Amino acid sequence: MALECLKSHCCFSGLTAFYQHDSTSTKTPMKFSVHRPEEKSEIKNAIIWLSGLTCNEENFITKAGVQRYLDGTQTMIVCPDTSPRGLDLPNEHENYDFGSGASFFLNAKTQGYKDHYQMEDYIACELVALLQKEFGVEKVSIMGHSMGGHGALVLGLRYPKLFKAISAFSPVSHPTQCPWGKKAFKGYLGEDESLWKTYDATEMILAGSTHPQRILLDQGLADNFLEEQLLVQDLKEACREKGQELELNLRDGFDHSYYFIASFVESHIKHHLSAFES
Repeated sequence: MALECLKSHCCFSGLTAFYQHDSTSTKTPMKFSVHRPEEKSEIKNAIIWLSGLTCNEENFITKAGVQRYLDGTQTMIVCPDTSPRGLDLPNEHENYDFGSGASFFLNAKTQGYKDHYQMEDYIACELVALLQKEFGVEKVSIMGHSMGGHGALVLGLRYPKLFKAISAFSPVSHPTQCPWGKKAFKGYLGEDESLWKTYDATEMILAGSTHPQRILLDQGLADNFLEEQLLVQDLKEACREKGQELELNLRDGFDHSYYFIASFVESHIKHHLSAFES
């Protein structure tokens, strides 16, 4: 299947559109949404947004209000789905925090999942190449929320020359030490915990991975998942220890929702636009 536009909507000065294509990485159809600031303007840059558990390509582009902050730029935002769809793998649809809608943006190694859940390759290789071919994108960066914030951190650290900037809202920052991460990593990667650490931003930084640009994080202090699942202070300490520049904004009263994201997404867009200009 060639790239197919499923629907589109005029939004501010540009166009928000939804696409589908056959993925060679996942061996399934994959969907993503985009917002182009001006339909006929030249696009040079793309910010890839990775959403959290249970989400798909529609959540962020519909709820965050990001479109207004791209007006007048040559930068589009791209929101891929959070997992392959249309499969029936063991335990794939039984829980919200594993399987469909919960890929953790890694390349799976376990039986069944290794054949389709190749989301690292899908984002960093296939989707980037598609954006270059179909939209003329020259530079890319990456951001996300919760599970997608984990994905943005890990992929940004794995591919620092590809992704010009990293930012995240409420990221799962130390997944080898939290219930969400332990469950997902065991299901996708197996029992080898040394492999788990290669998909854990805190452990990656402690092992020497860095990004040349400042990493931007926002975390709500009224987030119900902060203490048990997100462990953002672990990431802060790892960055301090290893000299990775980090801006961590702790937002009093804000929770884990898209209300939080919409409140501060403008500063994240500015962070990425600045990196594209450097």
